[in-house]
Amino acid sequence: MLIGVSGCHSAAADGAQGRPHSAPSSFLSGASGAPGAPSTPGSSDASERRSAPDQANAQALPSTVWPAHGQAAFIESGQSQVQVGPNQHAAPIASVTKVMTAYLVLRDHPLQPGQDGPTLTLSASDVADTAHRRALGQSVVSIAAGEQLTERQALQALLLPSANNIAAVLATWDAGSTDQFVSQMNAAAQSLGMNDTRYTDPSGFAQSTVSTAADQVRIVQQAMSLPVFASIVAMPSVTLPVAGTVANTDTLLGHDGFVGVKTGSDTAAGGCFAFQAVRTIGGKQTTITGVVLGQPGADQIAAGLMGAKAMVDRIAGQ
Repeated sequence: MLIGVSGCHSAAADGAQGRPHSAPSSFLSGASGAPGAPSTPGSSDASERRSAPDQANAQALPSTVWPAHGQAAFIESGQSQVQVGPNQHAAPIASVTKVMTAYLVLRDHPLQPGQDGPTLTLSASDVADTAHRRALGQSVVSIAAGEQLTERQALQALLLPSANNIAAVLATWDAGSTDQFVSQMNAAAQSLGMNDTRYTDPSGFAQSTVSTAADQVRIVQQAMSLPVFASIVAMPSVTLPVAGTVANTDTLLGHDGFVGVKTGSDTAAGGCFAFQAVRTIGGKQTTITGVVLGQPGADQIAAGLMGAKAMVDRIAGQ
């Protein structure tokens, strides 16, 4: 029986390779990442395909609101238009992918607050897949053949420690196969108007899974409208049957108004963070839902967190 969380994060990895890096305390004061944007392969002409309203939104805010590197977008409560920063192009999004994965599972297998949902029994093939992913340096939680996870626990493993192996388990459980689940991911993206998004796997480990910050804001809004999703990403940690207690990779949670959602990082994607934060703007409590992608830095998880916090501070005029 395997105990604990293995291969969870590195300077290159939330969902990719190496050991965890906790964000340094300096990120809470909005320190900036190191210069030099990461490579972000993807559609080179996606920014040219942005609609006129998106182009207008990109110019509606001072350029100083946006991160110096990568791309970002956000929407405030009470607004209908997503504010879109410059440099929008289809790029790897790493484990931010798991927002769509969780959304589809909850769409197809809804949970009410307090419900745990059906039980998933993990198999020897799931254990073998986990070992294979661990050998590749992917982020996984340890499991055992015959272990039972409720739907809620599986979603917690997916969203908090960012377990790629559980992304595969949930995809197969939901759709019968990973390929079929990926088809459903892309269909959902199209239905939400995420025209510069292409999913090729349920975890985001594949660099061919690409999107834009503006597109990802759309799915983050949808996911956060589900009370169970919102409650899970608001958890600092969770205890699983075999893995034990695992921590949320979102170390901004509970600080400066941040209430969740999902980190992502690897060499191709840089530091990524899909987030929701509540701040007082103009004397009114305002929810900011946003995404930053491609943030540079030696600790990529921290770079995504810092990029998001600094942007939220500027939006709120702080």
